[in-house]
Amino acid sequence: MKIKSAEFVMSNSKVDHCPNSTLPEYAFIGRSNVGKSSLINMITGRKSLAKTSAKPGKTQLINHFLINNNWHLVDLPGYGYAQVSKSTKKVFQKFITAYFEKRTQMVCAFVLIDSRHTPQPIDMEFMKWMGEHNIPFCIIFTKADKLKEKHLEENLKNYEAKMLETWATMPQYFVTSATSQLGKEEILNYIEGVNKDLS
Repeated sequence: MKIKSAEFVMSNSKVDHCPNSTLPEYAFIGRSNVGKSSLINMITGRKSLAKTSAKPGKTQLINHFLINNNWHLVDLPGYGYAQVSKSTKKVFQKFITAYFEKRTQMVCAFVLIDSRHTPQPIDMEFMKWMGEHNIPFCIIFTKADKLKEKHLEENLKNYEAKMLETWATMPQYFVTSATSQLGKEEILNYIEGVNKDLS
């Protein structure tokens, strides 16, 4: 798939106010410093479609982008240790949960994981919640360029072993780098395949 157009549609904190559209949606979510905005910009080929920041927790709303006029990319707030108040975190969690439970247009979520780290409890708990609620998701391992190939392979094997302690199979996953564009083609081809299956 080639990205011919990528347009900002809207931002909001209420699922009921999301676009009144039947187009398929792909949601991107992860811990607040996982490199989500950089990845979205890399995938779409737009340098500043999603706002990047040195300060974690920049994304604080549900952001919809229309891609190629036939699907929506949804940028969701990061979870974890964003530098916001506890009360704000509760609000984030409430509308993130509402989005996944109510938004029937959402056909796949991409859960972003920093490839440099060992499995984090907050990520494992979030994916467990997704599984319990039958929400389809894939994993995107980010920042692969920050590791030597051998170390990256070890981390991925360790992560898969940890996942298989509670999951029957390892979810579909992609290894990416926003710097080198590693994984871009694979993710777009996956989305294109799902869209074709839906049509």
